[in-house]
Amino acid sequence: IMLSFFPAGFCPAVVLTAARCFSAEYAVSTSAYSSPAKSLGDPGITPLSPSHIAVRNDSDADDAVEQLFLVVVAIDFGTTSSGYAYSFTKEPECIHVMRRWEGGDPGVSNQKTPTTILLTPERKFHSFGYAARDFYHDLDPTESKHWLYFEKFKMKLHTTGNLTMETDLTAANGKKVKALEIFAYALQFFKEQALKELSDQGGSDFENTEVRWVITVPAIWKQPAKQFMRQAAYKAGMASPDNPEQLIIALEPEAASIYCRKLRLHQMIELSSRAPVNGYSPSDTIGTGFTQGKEHVRRNRQSRTFMVENVIGEIWSELEEGDRYIVVDSGGGTVDMTVHQIRLPEGHLKELYKATGGPYGSLGVDYEFEKLLCKIFGEDFIEQFKIKRPAAWVDLMIAFESRKRAAAPDRTNPLNITLPFSFIDYYKKFRGHSVEHALRKSNVDFVKWSSQGMLRMSPDAMNALFKPTIDQIVQHLSEVFDKPEVTNVKFLFLVGGFAESPLLQQAVQSAFGSRCRVIIPQDVGLTILKGAVLFGLDPAVIKVRRSPLTYGVGVLNRFVEGKHPPEKLLVKDGTRWCTDVFDKFISADQSVALGETVTRSYTPAKPSQLVIVINIYSSEQDSVSFITEPGVKKCGTLRLDLTGTDASVPNRREIKTLMQFGDTEIKAMAVDVATSKSVKVGIDFLNY
Repeated sequence: IMLSFFPAGFCPAVVLTAARCFSAEYAVSTSAYSSPAKSLGDPGITPLSPSHIAVRNDSDADDAVEQLFLVVVAIDFGTTSSGYAYSFTKEPECIHVMRRWEGGDPGVSNQKTPTTILLTPERKFHSFGYAARDFYHDLDPTESKHWLYFEKFKMKLHTTGNLTMETDLTAANGKKVKALEIFAYALQFFKEQALKELSDQGGSDFENTEVRWVITVPAIWKQPAKQFMRQAAYKAGMASPDNPEQLIIALEPEAASIYCRKLRLHQMIELSSRAPVNGYSPSDTIGTGFTQGKEHVRRNRQSRTFMVENVIGEIWSELEEGDRYIVVDSGGGTVDMTVHQIRLPEGHLKELYKATGGPYGSLGVDYEFEKLLCKIFGEDFIEQFKIKRPAAWVDLMIAFESRKRAAAPDRTNPLNITLPFSFIDYYKKFRGHSVEHALRKSNVDFVKWSSQGMLRMSPDAMNALFKPTIDQIVQHLSEVFDKPEVTNVKFLFLVGGFAESPLLQQAVQSAFGSRCRVIIPQDVGLTILKGAVLFGLDPAVIKVRRSPLTYGVGVLNRFVEGKHPPEKLLVKDGTRWCTDVFDKFISADQSVALGETVTRSYTPAKPSQLVIVINIYSSEQDSVSFITEPGVKKCGTLRLDLTGTDASVPNRREIKTLMQFGDTEIKAMAVDVATSKSVKVGIDFLNY
């Protein structure tokens, strides 16, 4: 059943001011789609005149809910590594980063654990992180080919164009498993780890109902991927569709931004080591009273606890109302950029330019290394080696990872990468000559063979592996800086795991140091994790966002000769309608305040009509006229069933349609004004 909008003589001026985004323009649709209205043959819905339209702000509506949770646990689910942190709602100034993990690699700090997962040959969850990797590595090759090992699988959500609940992931042995299952297993693992740590600290079992969960996702992910993460969390038992508020999906650069805003950058007090910070030495009493007052900190020395100043940090004392800054979140898979403006006195944040970025994470460096190996040893061999000796391939990439972290602009001595014995052995069987012979023949003069069984790379060779990825980041940042909304930026915060790379730091500093101050927080790999905890404690801190998409509903309008395309004409009971009109609620990249609600009123054309269906559509384009245009996707249905309601309702039954924006997720609702009967729906990008 379609909706119809204003009668032909109705002037939409009131719409432009109140709903802020109704477009009375109609472009001719060239689409070949069949018209849903004609195929349904339904009477449709006609507008109330004048239409009741309002924008209201509900940003305080959630305040009562906040008190129900005892603790906020944030999970930074990364492409290469993951971790969690938490804070008790009664002590929001105290953030605990999870217990240190067993295992770990030389040259890699193991505050987080690798995002790797192992399933048994029967496809049951076995282990996660270092435990998964080490167990898989120790399996006999004849056995290991039956086990299902997954790594770096998060990128699949970014690269899959038509993501659904049925999308598969491929294990190292080539077997396929539903992505939803793998993500749910991973989140369930973190849920159990966090609840166990909280229970150990408190001395009694911690219930899931006492936890508000926050999961971080890249801001540049499309809506289906963000929704997919929520579905996986439901499957993992973190929250449920009946209690969606228990889970917040946070955007990674937003979380980083919140953290950068809170901390005095030189004064992040780490209670476990209390190194001299900002001129204070450990003998100063700056943290001792704080430590003594917190029983659970004393009880669990492994917990790394950070104090967050409640005051606005020093860096913010230099910021004035309206000042702008960029956060560049560079991780393993993606690089995300967001531009925020500070709003004093509370220090709330306003998003100035929609989040941008791309797949320019540190995985790009691994990919360049793989290309180099293909050049030396042949693509056919590398492909075979990955399939036949998957555990040894993982070993080789671990060895590369630790050398990758040693790369620096001023390095002069070579970097040695140990080749696993099975690589050397398998190559000899495959080619009939030695690895050393291959290196001599390859003409790659900046990689040599060392007699200890290592590839010896010159610093220039290593830096060359970083260059394509870093160039893309700098190029993308340059384009962002050229946007009119991004003038007069004071600071650039470089955060995320890849921000630890001196090569990336130098490239960003030399490209943008003259335009703004480039700042790298200490413990940069944990910035998002800590910011996500702060966001869970106060989700209203970001007051204004940019809508990533244009949203609207499909309606019928009175047909206007010469204005509407003839193929859209539908005649019903003597009335001429234009079908498939996209009635816009909000435009892509439009500023929306937290909790902002846009309301529209419609009425059934036939008073006897008792089932009212309102279809919600989205598009990446700003100007959309018809729901049949390319790129317009259905993303929700509101079905209001009024059968059995009082028959004495007025002739023109008013159906209010509300859409609430400004949060990381969008909600819609339809209300029958006469009976107050209502129906709600979350926007759904996976099931249409």
